[in-house]
Amino acid sequence: MSALLTLYTSQQTRNSSQLSSPLLQHFHNSSTPSFFNVTSSSPSSSPPPADLVISPNMVYMVAELVIAFLSTFGNLLVCAAVALNRNLQTVTNYFLVSLAVADICVGAIAIPCAILTDIGLPRHNLYLCLLMLSVLIMLTQSSIFSLLAVAVERYVAIFMPFRYQVLVTSHNAVLVILATWLLAFVIGLVPLMGWHKTPPESGYCFFVLVVDMTYMVYFNFFACVLTPLVIMFLIYAQIFIMVRRHVRRTVSEKSGRGEGQVRAAASMRREMKTATSLFLLLLTAIILSHANSAVNPFLYAYTMRAFRDTFKAIFLSSLERNQEQEYYSHN
Repeated sequence: MSALLTLYTSQQTRNSSQLSSPLLQHFHNSSTPSFFNVTSSSPSSSPPPADLVISPNMVYMVAELVIAFLSTFGNLLVCAAVALNRNLQTVTNYFLVSLAVADICVGAIAIPCAILTDIGLPRHNLYLCLLMLSVLIMLTQSSIFSLLAVAVERYVAIFMPFRYQVLVTSHNAVLVILATWLLAFVIGLVPLMGWHKTPPESGYCFFVLVVDMTYMVYFNFFACVLTPLVIMFLIYAQIFIMVRRHVRRTVSEKSGRGEGQVRAAASMRREMKTATSLFLLLLTAIILSHANSAVNPFLYAYTMRAFRDTFKAIFLSSLERNQEQEYYSHN
């Protein structure tokens, strides 16, 4: 999810040693991701010629399209589950729906844009190129801010339980979600506002040829990606330490438990399970980059029983409806 810079630069470095022509070596180091085979009919040693031919890696494109399909379908299912099951309509899940919407946009918009820009398209249209690259950055930021909002909500639920109902209302959750999207929108569109490189003479729309790496490294990565991730890790670390202490205290007081203590222990176990599920979501987001958009719905189904049961109900209802339609069509 947050690996746009790493994705392009690391693969360029890894493959640059495989290029034998000085022209290809120069052009590859300055512009082209490793997913392509680059050939040129001009032997010039100057900047990339206009007749440069860029062949996409079909395996990469197919993999991206599969991720796009799974991401769009799976996260639509998440939104449908929350809409249909009133038990899932909690403040925590409102933030997960916001994350699901971002993941739907990743599958339906960002991945197609990434595939096009990976082969240098659109060509000779700087503003459309910047818009497509800005969409990639914006959706990345939206996902990160949604995860941060979930972490803060869990922190308030565990460390401020008596103020939770006052602070974390549906109205406030909607305001936070709108703020996260607005902030992601502004951060993502910074290149379109003028902070970008001078477009190459070849006119190709490659990420590292168009987006200023100062913006990506210092502003986007350190300030807008790494800082929220560090905050999230600190929040979940405090949550796990708190819950662990509570569990130890509960065990030591087991013999004298009353009904209220039993309920409190059960509530703490539920909070711990929710926090663990959300922490796993954070880890997959970091490890799998934008592929986590396709993994998230499976993670919900695996770790959260309410989502799992609702997914089953949706599939069974759809299956029964199809069987009824087939029955009436044959009769």
